[in-house]
Amino acid sequence: MEKITGYVHSLESFGSVDGPGVRYVIFLSGCAMRCQFCHNPDTWEMKSGQPYTADQLLEKACRYRTYWKQKGGITVSGGEPLLQIDFVTELFRKAQEKGIHTTLDTSANPFTTKEPFYSKWKELMQYTDLILLDIKHIDPEGHLELTGQPNDNILAMARELSDMGKPVWIRHVLVPERNDKDEYLYRLADFIHTLKNVERVEVLPYHTLGVFKWENLGIPYPLEGIKPPTKERVENAERVLGAGAFAKEINRMIGISSSLYSGRSIVKKKRA
Repeated sequence: MEKITGYVHSLESFGSVDGPGVRYVIFLSGCAMRCQFCHNPDTWEMKSGQPYTADQLLEKACRYRTYWKQKGGITVSGGEPLLQIDFVTELFRKAQEKGIHTTLDTSANPFTTKEPFYSKWKELMQYTDLILLDIKHIDPEGHLELTGQPNDNILAMARELSDMGKPVWIRHVLVPERNDKDEYLYRLADFIHTLKNVERVEVLPYHTLGVFKWENLGIPYPLEGIKPPTKERVENAERVLGAGAFAKEINRMIGISSSLYSGRSIVKKKRA
């Protein structure tokens, strides 16, 4: 039987922001989205990555297992890992056989209910403990402008994950002049409120740390002149979406430990 090969852009031994605990983070190559704020445009081409088998990656990852303790594990990010779904499925299956917690960081852009992808996706979900789901923009036209891709299938995958009860953390990159409008934030909050499986929301402020990569690749940077959001706008987004410190305060006030959204209306303000 031919071994499945994955194309890896880079590896991070001690990740602390891509899932619970200390993570071994695997950044796969390949992505069809062209997010205007992307800080890793060098991951877009799949075959530019280093080829690995699942066993090779697990051998490298397990060298750090003593640091993971009970909460840590491996996270597969990108690029877009669902473009290499066969490889990720084999990697996660073998990881779970070893008792390793698995997290998938995805934009959900490749998702479809058409075959053969849909059956492969459902199999992958059997071996996935947690999804970090990036929702770039709730508005269809705004999403198309920001990423070059539609968002209907992304929202459809979010609903599928909710129906199956798969734990999800929602991530939202806050970009001035693109998605940082109260109207969009409240629409996103309303959508998240329909989901039954969201454990956490993270607002990630747009930054310009990856601009040099665009320059090195000779690609014009589409957000030239746009500065990162202010502290006030980040806090506003966290308030509306029930993220960060505001989520902890909501949970304290209503006496729950994990669900962020049943208390969202407590902090919901009048739309600007």
